[in-house]
Amino acid sequence: DRFAADARFTVRHAGFEELGSVAAPWLAGRGLDGILFDLGVSSPQLDQPARGFSFAHDGPLDMRMNTAVGATAAEWLAGVSQAELTDVLFRYGEEQRARQIAAAIVRAREAAPISTTRALADLVAAHAGRQQGRIHPATRVFQAIRIAVNAELQALERALPQAVELLAAGG
Repeated sequence: DRFAADARFTVRHAGFEELGSVAAPWLAGRGLDGILFDLGVSSPQLDQPARGFSFAHDGPLDMRMNTAVGATAAEWLAGVSQAELTDVLFRYGEEQRARQIAAAIVRAREAAPISTTRALADLVAAHAGRQQGRIHPATRVFQAIRIAVNAELQALERALPQAVELLAAGG
């Protein structure tokens, strides 16, 4: 809304992987001098319990950047294999107890779906073992699941070559 009337800006709702198709018509053959990717999760996303990114307030376990497409985190957790979940927790969350936590999630979902942020956070906290530091035991697990649900690294793998193609000489 703030930049809608400013001719220097064009706002499009799209994923990183759509960079080329979104930018090409706007550029009309010109190249870009630079490209900036904002890879963070914004505070307004975290502050809305309905988005399911945070366990600070209980909400539905969603975690999708674009709530119009894809499976929610609850749906993903309901169907992911224990091996894949372990891999996701270890690779994307650097969770040292990935095996134990993945096994606990698989056991818990057999009894009842894991559908809220609080349910997942409590489950992780109960199986994370003794934690060093000041972060909640579920922080790395939530990060890992968010990355997997949104296929964030795959989107970047597709976006980066497109970005290079859109750059002007010397850009």
